[in-house]
Amino acid sequence: MKPLFLIDTDTASDDAVALIMALRSPQVRVLAITTVAGNVAVQQSTRNALYTAELCGADVPVFMGAEKPLHRAHESAHWFHGRDGLGDHSYPPPKRAPEKQHAAEAIIATIESNPGLVLVTLGPLTNVARALQRKPEIACKVSRCVVMGGAPCCEGNVTPAAEYNIWCDPQAARIVLRSGLPVELVGWHLCRGEAALNADDIKYVLSLGTPQARFAIECNSRAQEAYFEQTGQQGISLPDPVAMSIALDARIVTQQTENYVDVETTSELTLGMTVVDRLNVVGNDRNRAIWAAILDKGKKSKVYWTIDNRQWKQSLYSALR
Repeated sequence: MKPLFLIDTDTASDDAVALIMALRSPQVRVLAITTVAGNVAVQQSTRNALYTAELCGADVPVFMGAEKPLHRAHESAHWFHGRDGLGDHSYPPPKRAPEKQHAAEAIIATIESNPGLVLVTLGPLTNVARALQRKPEIACKVSRCVVMGGAPCCEGNVTPAAEYNIWCDPQAARIVLRSGLPVELVGWHLCRGEAALNADDIKYVLSLGTPQARFAIECNSRAQEAYFEQTGQQGISLPDPVAMSIALDARIVTQQTENYVDVETTSELTLGMTVVDRLNVVGNDRNRAIWAAILDKGKKSKVYWTIDNRQWKQSLYSALR
């Protein structure tokens, strides 16, 4: 039986490529896509998800969710992905409309009807947090929760300390990490350096000649420029497709640990920082009170540090052929 996927996304350019990977994979079945405000407004995120599904010939239901984070104003990433999230290439509107049910309710219903499914999150965790607040028991019905988010080993991409998805709604991220969900943290660092698509990789993808391959490169045109402006590195950085490749086959991970992880929710300096207990010191007397909420759950997260970049790119190429 194929693994069943539920994907939550703030659909912009890299999210769209990740959706293509899942929707075109013969190994899994995507039950639903839920959308959230993040890179773009939730209405635009929903439109982009529907358009991407149509590009793949998929009729998977799409549910629109939270318009803003739990406790703060929404701040988009237009500067990175373009005003429409897809590089501002004026893609036509999708033919389908989203479902009427709210994304948080759809998450609850889908998990309860399909215990053991794989939850993949590609954006801020607002929808998932809302679902957990209403039905905390769904956490134990998920077999894997692959979270694209965090900067556990290095600098952030929106502040010196924080990666965008976690920073956008840190309170939601904290709820998810403390929920007991079997979190697998795929940080921003995994899409950089050799993992980014270089000029030869881009040329190869375009040579595949499929509509999905052309779209994958084209919709990331602004993201490619922004990545260079931000890091000085050439190429197309694809955090969400890297996360999806791990969701599809975790064997591409070459180094991982299991640690307690929490998120800073109040500091002006480090808001949204993913704090990883790499030395296993949170149980010490001086730390126990601060980390009590996580220690009570007794649930560590898998944190991924390195991947096989050749295998990751092969999984992308396979989806775009």
